[in-house]
Amino acid sequence: MNTNEVNNNEENVTYKYCVSVKFRGSKKAYNFGTNDDTFKYGDQVVVETVRGLEIGELISDVRDADTHQIDIALKPVLRKATEEDIRQNEENLSEEPELLKKCQECIDQLALEMYLISAEYTLDKSKVIFSYVADERVDFRELLKLLAAAFKCRIELRQIGPRDKAKIVGGLGSCGMETCCSRFLDDFDIVSINMAKNQLLALNTSKLSGQCGKLMCCLKYEDEVYKKLRAGLPKLNTSVFYENERFRITSMNLLNNSVRISNKENAVDLTIDELREILAANAKAKEKKASKEE
Repeated sequence: MNTNEVNNNEENVTYKYCVSVKFRGSKKAYNFGTNDDTFKYGDQVVVETVRGLEIGELISDVRDADTHQIDIALKPVLRKATEEDIRQNEENLSEEPELLKKCQECIDQLALEMYLISAEYTLDKSKVIFSYVADERVDFRELLKLLAAAFKCRIELRQIGPRDKAKIVGGLGSCGMETCCSRFLDDFDIVSINMAKNQLLALNTSKLSGQCGKLMCCLKYEDEVYKKLRAGLPKLNTSVFYENERFRITSMNLLNNSVRISNKENAVDLTIDELREILAANAKAKEKKASKEE
């Protein structure tokens, strides 16, 4: 088959093959359809996306669409990128600083409360896409008019969240490594404060938050381990009887398998296994006392 063959772009069209394509600045791969079996890993291709025409890189070989049970309507791979496509893409990239500068001037002129993040042309320059962050809803109708007059093409203003901003901007996390979102995350999972509670962390949101101001994604990675380690264990400050004295659980280190129980006179360090034995003995004594009272 001719590698420059343009796939049919009608709705509900089905494709014999599918390929995975990754775009500049994205960690996520997207599936596209084709009837051309000559594409190969590493090819630069022109694809149709919901945003318009874009260049991406194949990160897979051609796969049979039926075998992989692709159950969503696929956008098409239009062709392998030509020298002209690549040249045009490089020219578009070189113009991005000017796009940002002009857009920022318009934002300042209108005194809009929005923080501009990125700007990019579609391959054919029929559209410019500006991404921004804003705390509140922005009325950008006048901004659209100014930008359309300046660039003579369609304008898309796309509001993104703080986590998306952190992913685009990048930076170092509190661990000293590049932030997970800018390094490898495809999507964002829900991270809840309960995940910090499972680790028995002090609920200081400033220390638990990443550059985006949201709870750090690594809490999610570690949560299953901590839930297993905490299974069956009481909360901190729970009362226990040990050697005929009442103590309270004052600290617990799940990874070190250690726990401290304290009262006004003494502090005792135990292993978590020893604590479990004490809890079992306490429960047995409580049952025995209840049966006697009956």
